This record gives sequence, C-alpha cells and structure tokens, in this order.
Amino acid sequence: MSSNSGNIFMVVAPSGAGKSSLVNALLAQDPSLVLSISCTTREPRPGEEAGKHYRFVSHDEFNELRDNNAMLEWAEVHGNFYGTPRDRIDEALSQGHDVLLEIDWQGARQVTKHFPQAIGIFILPPSIEALEARLTKRGQDSPQVISRRLLAAGGEMSHASECQYVIINQEFSVALRQLSEIVAATRLRYATQARRHTELFSQLGISKTIA
Repeated sequence: MSSNSGNIFMVVAPSGAGKSSLVNALLAQDPSLVLSISCTTREPRPGEEAGKHYRFVSHDEFNELRDNNAMLEWAEVHGNFYGTPRDRIDEALSQGHDVLLEIDWQGARQVTKHFPQAIGIFILPPSIEALEARLTKRGQDSPQVISRRLLAAGGEMSHASECQYVIINQEFSVALRQLSEIVAATRLRYATQARRHTELFSQLGISKTIA
C-alpha cells in the first residue's frame, strides 16, 4: 500500500443479515467512503440499479475480466459468480480515499491476501429464525432459494473469526452506529494518521512508524 493510501473496509455477512441495508445507510452518512461496485452474473433484484448496486455482466464478460486478472477477487455464490474489479479500488486508495467492500467471506479472504491491512467487519443476525424471517420478508427469493441460503448461512458464519470486528444486527440503528464507530476508530489509528498527515508529523518531530 502506498504512503497516501486509504483504508479498506470489508463488510461480510450471510444473505439476509442486513449487510446491504447497513452499507447503504453508512454511505448516506459518510459520502467520503468509496463503494466498490462488484460484478455479478445474477439477474438484478427488484429495486437494484446497474452501476449503482452491481455491475451486471454475462458469464462470458465475467470470465474475460477474471482471465485478464482485472478482478481483485471472485467467487461462485449460490450458483452465480461475483467479483471485485480492482481498477477503481487502486485509484481510490492511491488518492487517500477509504473504500467500502460489500463482500462474502471467500472474497474477503482473497482481498486480505492483497491488502493485509484491510479491516473485516462481520454482520451476524440475532438468530437463525430472524435470518429466515428477513429472507422471507424481503420477497426476492423463492422458498427453495431461501432454504438453500439458510443451509449455507451456518458455513458462512463460521468464518466470522477471520474478521477483526463482529456486529450483531438485532436493532438496525445500533448496528449502524457500531459500524460507523469502527470506521471512525480506524481513521484515528496511528498508522492511518501518520499516512494522512505526513507533513504535520514531520513538523512536530513525530516518527511515521509505530514504535
């Protein structure tokens, strides 16, 4: 990572835990965050806009991006392919912007290989019953798909330990505040402040490296 690079925040969760709602609310609060727009081969869900929520591509287009090493990470999830194009992320980091990734655990693991300093935040539901209720309420998936997502959720949540932070999304406002606090605290870490205020640290005679 370059000396003026920003932070990477990876928000990870099983489907239905409220990840997208929390990410959208955080972006509304903090427009300085740059959202990484993922590619996917699945069809748009009701209310989703191309270029805003996802970049919807064909399998051939996805394979071309992957084969040209234009993806920071990619994975197959519930029969569809998802991936993170790296060009916008590299540009945002080099300009000192913080980047927010809405991602699954497989993708987070791959991103961490490229950016070990990336911050992982896992969103958990308060219970499996609550997760099922949320998946059913949003009305976007068939009962068969919901059953498949619930079966996969246990395996996905077992990877929560790979993240530095865990938020239990029982009350949305509380979870959003906690997510915002993680972002704020990360920006105040010594290493981040030293990168972003190089001239001030030099003037004050403060080392830019952690003792």
